[in-house]
Amino acid sequence: MRILIKNGIIIDGTGQPGFPGMLAVEGELIRTVGVTADSLSFDQVIDAEGMIVAPGFIDTHSHSDVNVLLNPFVEAKIRQGITTEILGQDGISTAPLPRPFISAWRKILAGFDGDSDDIDWNYETTDGYLRLMENKGIGLNEAYLVPHGNIRMAVMGLENRNPSAGEMDRMRLILEREMKAGAFGFSTGLMYMPCVFAQTEELVELCKVVAEFDGIFAVHQRSEANDILQSMKEVLDIGRRSGVKVHFSHFKVCGRKNWRFIGEMLELLDQAQSEGIRVTFDQYPYSFGSTILGAIVPPWAHEGGTDKLFERLQQPDLRRQMVRDIEQGIPGWDNFIEFAGLDQIYIAGVASKINQDLVGKNLVEIGQIRGKDPYEAVFDLLYEEKNTVHIIDFFGTEEHVVRLLNRPEQNFCTDGLIGERPHPRIFGSFPRVLGKYVREEKVLSLPAAVRKMTGKPAETFGINRRGFLRENYFADIVVFDPNTIIDKGTFSDPIHYPEGINYVLINGEIVVAKGEYHRQLAGKVLRKSF
Repeated sequence: MRILIKNGIIIDGTGQPGFPGMLAVEGELIRTVGVTADSLSFDQVIDAEGMIVAPGFIDTHSHSDVNVLLNPFVEAKIRQGITTEILGQDGISTAPLPRPFISAWRKILAGFDGDSDDIDWNYETTDGYLRLMENKGIGLNEAYLVPHGNIRMAVMGLENRNPSAGEMDRMRLILEREMKAGAFGFSTGLMYMPCVFAQTEELVELCKVVAEFDGIFAVHQRSEANDILQSMKEVLDIGRRSGVKVHFSHFKVCGRKNWRFIGEMLELLDQAQSEGIRVTFDQYPYSFGSTILGAIVPPWAHEGGTDKLFERLQQPDLRRQMVRDIEQGIPGWDNFIEFAGLDQIYIAGVASKINQDLVGKNLVEIGQIRGKDPYEAVFDLLYEEKNTVHIIDFFGTEEHVVRLLNRPEQNFCTDGLIGERPHPRIFGSFPRVLGKYVREEKVLSLPAAVRKMTGKPAETFGINRRGFLRENYFADIVVFDPNTIIDKGTFSDPIHYPEGINYVLINGEIVVAKGEYHRQLAGKVLRKSF
């Protein structure tokens, strides 16, 4: 198929101003950019009059890991212009997954990415998981990070302790094997079990392996609240000592009393850059976030896995200890109820039908609905839903959103968890930036915003021949109307596709035309070459 896109303004992903011109696609590649061509020699001509022609957007923090095996089209991403997403986030994902651990790990994974008996869980390794996607077909391009939690589980189970020398060697060997399968880096989530049990030295040793492959270390840091400065220093020290490229996931500071730290956070970034530490971060353009309800429970309650959590939730004395720890705090632990409040944490999704009436309610309200103390209602909900509950929490300020999106280290992401009432970022992060922050508030230029969605993340993660409109690059392209593009979902009514995305091409195939999505398996599994 030969496709010509004419009459648009080309913004190529470099950050340079746009320019009028034609763009020609042949097969899966871009053949010419800006060169005048005869429309008659093409199979299809797209008239982009009044529109922007840009590279396909790259979502550097996605949680489609399980969903892509069940619904490979990932329509919520494609319809906002995303053509590539990066899986394996927060240290908790699908592979590696040794067979003896399948049952236990699925219970943990369900809260993050979902679960299904319709998946063949016997793939074991990253290569096996990527091949499973390749065999099924996928709607957009998928890249992968090796998750720390999976490696730790494979060697040490779900125990809260440091690895022995032999166990450390085994973790390094597994990570090396998974990187060779084509992973783009390594992720951890230092507030999630079992990653939370790891000390700095363990991460330094693993990141040395990642650095050998010029991979990236994507980290949900240990604290995004009270201890954020010390947490950042730990992550930057890992980069300093291992030589790995550091990438802070969903960078922010949570809680009104911690907003004062934003200046010092940015100073730490400046200092790291001056030292030569390679550091970047991604950000979703909202001042409220989303995670799993289990995150509000102290880390010790998760030791040993989900079944152990269920056992503890059945013991009244341990429930009382959980409440005491939440009320009094634990040093180094991000306490969601402290920084957001019971009334600012909302249920976004549950697994069963019996608790559907709680979706959209905050933790105070679910206590009222169930006629119980809010903590007791929360613990009951976790137990009944087998820890598969998503939440939305209000933590931040618009001033910080704007301040961070203008940083040179920044690129955009969604970090969306799919649920009955998900965070609206899963449907609208990228159009929101272009409509709200570029067109309406003018706090970011259009070329700069496009770069932060395309060329910048491609360079950060080492994704070759994508992220720019260049000859012989893969034809991942978005055509959007800069005058109408906007997200439509809200906190209370999130499930709405955006406006203004007119065309999307993935590997040269038109998957969105005149705003209508055409279900095609046009994506590729991307593997980093070494």
